[in-house]
Amino acid sequence: MSPIAVVVGPPGAGKTTVGEALAAALGVGFRDTDADVVAAVGKPVSDIFTEDGEPAFRAAEERAVAVALDEHSGVLSLGGGAVLSERTRELLARHTVVFLKVGLAEGVRRTGLSSARPLLAGVNPRATFKALLDARLPLYREVATVEVDTDSHGADDVVARVVAELRRRQESTAMERT
Repeated sequence: MSPIAVVVGPPGAGKTTVGEALAAALGVGFRDTDADVVAAVGKPVSDIFTEDGEPAFRAAEERAVAVALDEHSGVLSLGGGAVLSERTRELLARHTVVFLKVGLAEGVRRTGLSSARPLLAGVNPRATFKALLDARLPLYREVATVEVDTDSHGADDVVARVVAELRRRQESTAMERT
């Protein structure tokens, strides 16, 4: 099995919202690896970061992504930092990856610099968010098959754009085989 699409992007990009809507539009299941990590470890992501540290979370996340890529055949949403793992990026090379891009101002507005997002907690969450975007943008682009800007688009519009791009790619692949 292999996911139809893997959704990646920074906090506030809409990975879960768009992923669920995309799965519904395609008539397939949805799975979120953050939820898989919570289920496996038995505590919320913020508690894992606080009590066990980011390296422990990243290790659990890497395992969850590898399992989900192998088991799930619908739409799979990854946590925002999953692309930090070289192993995960290597695994994603064999999949259709949708990068939901969000800019600094919109990402900050959407996340509300929430304390539920452990990497945004701190003295200057806006600067932290900017540093996160700067560091991860090349990695998102490295794994992306499709890139969709979400800044000025609602979830329904983003889903329609992703579905259209997936269909276009599927038709192109089918034509190459004939």
